[in-house]
Amino acid sequence: MTTLWDTTGSAVVKELAIQRRTGGAVLSGVALTLVVVADESRVAEAEEAATHAAEAHPCRLLVVVRRQIDAPAPRLDAEVVIGGRLGPGEAVVMRMYGRLALHAESVVMPLLAPDSPVVTWWHNEPPDRIANDFLGVVADRRITDAAQAPDPVLELKQRAIDYAPGDTDLAWTRITPWRTLVAGSFDTLEAKVIAATVTAPEKDPTAALMRGWLASRLHLTPRAEPTSEFPRMRAVELVCENGDTIKLTRENDTATFVRTGQPERHLPLVRRPLGDELAEELRRLDADQIYAEALGAVAGVSGLEERSPTRVHVWNDPALAAAAGES
Repeated sequence: MTTLWDTTGSAVVKELAIQRRTGGAVLSGVALTLVVVADESRVAEAEEAATHAAEAHPCRLLVVVRRQIDAPAPRLDAEVVIGGRLGPGEAVVMRMYGRLALHAESVVMPLLAPDSPVVTWWHNEPPDRIANDFLGVVADRRITDAAQAPDPVLELKQRAIDYAPGDTDLAWTRITPWRTLVAGSFDTLEAKVIAATVTAPEKDPTAALMRGWLASRLHLTPRAEPTSEFPRMRAVELVCENGDTIKLTRENDTATFVRTGQPERHLPLVRRPLGDELAEELRRLDADQIYAEALGAVAGVSGLEERSPTRVHVWNDPALAAAAGES
């Protein structure tokens, strides 16, 4: 690992090239560039998750930490790591100060692996408009996490307003095991489902997307059953036209499956680490139409999957926005 203090973007590019030559890294093995945007307090967690995901998806990892945007002078500190603590691939961790933090793309763009897709993941509160962050505009896939916002369900609605094909959210990824179990219950189901109930805390974004998914797939309006006794989505219940019911209830890392006329079953429902969730999203680089339909159902907006996948960068200066707000 090489640490460059108060450096420049061109110096980082040169150092990465030197490290690749001396370390024997093979660029042809890079499947994509993963750009991670994280707050300083979450850098370690983001690095751990990205390193885990990179084991399944060889990538060039670029971590961007925007620090002290109001610092009087711009500065760049960088770590260049190949085959070290951030996995076997190539990684650069950049801490940007002052106005440079608002123009992170000036440092990041020359570091993107050539002729490979770009995925940007925000491991902090998502931007209101992804078009305001050039690191999102340049990406083929964009991963947010509504759970990082003060009001996660309201954040999902903002994600729908701002949606473009290629967007996804880790709240959606977290219900993959739930959706798998619920979908599996339809294998031997003959009667039509006429009602659904999702039991969860009011501000659980996974529950909101579960309701959106059920609504878009079954063409009904699921009922939200709030609970404060469990920190995350607790249960999903389906009612069939013939009166039969199907219910999945989470108990720690298992789900109790109860269906009318059948014995109770216990199925695995493990809460996965962040790195596994990120790795799942890196498996696909095309637009997720099912997510778009579920998100649209959450926000009451249709046709999200028909929008243009291309964004145009819209410059937004936080200093000017703050001054306008005070005037």
